[in-house]
Amino acid sequence: MRVAIAGGIFVIAVVIALRMRRQRPQAPPRDAHPIPRQLDRADFPRPDAGWLVAYFSSTTCAGCQGLGPKVAVLESSEVATHECSFEANRDAHERYDISAIPMILIADQEGVVQRAFVGHTTATDLWAAVAEVRAPGTTPGPMLGSID
Repeated sequence: MRVAIAGGIFVIAVVIALRMRRQRPQAPPRDAHPIPRQLDRADFPRPDAGWLVAYFSSTTCAGCQGLGPKVAVLESSEVATHECSFEANRDAHERYDISAIPMILIADQEGVVQRAFVGHTTATDLWAAVAEVRAPGTTPGPMLGSID
């Protein structure tokens, strides 16, 4: 009797294992907070600048505190910066499907997002990412903020 029960359990285990093998693997996980890959430069100040650093924030976001000045200091003749708070620019947050803040996007003149940071980031990492997209190979961390 015990041999028959053990044999039955073994057969059931084999059948389950074979069925599990035939199942398709699950799709890779998708990003929890998708990053826009393209921005319309006309939606932001100075669309003629070579680069844009767009900072999506909210006045109620604790992680956003202190990032505004770190982004603003990047403003130059070649780099336009813009803080896009949820309260003042809800339509931009919706248009670009911003689902996490703070989110900082670094886009080229055509609006293609080259680097992105979701969540709080350091000024050093942000500045290095901007320097790297402007002059590739000039920083020790060339993949900072990479979206690929």
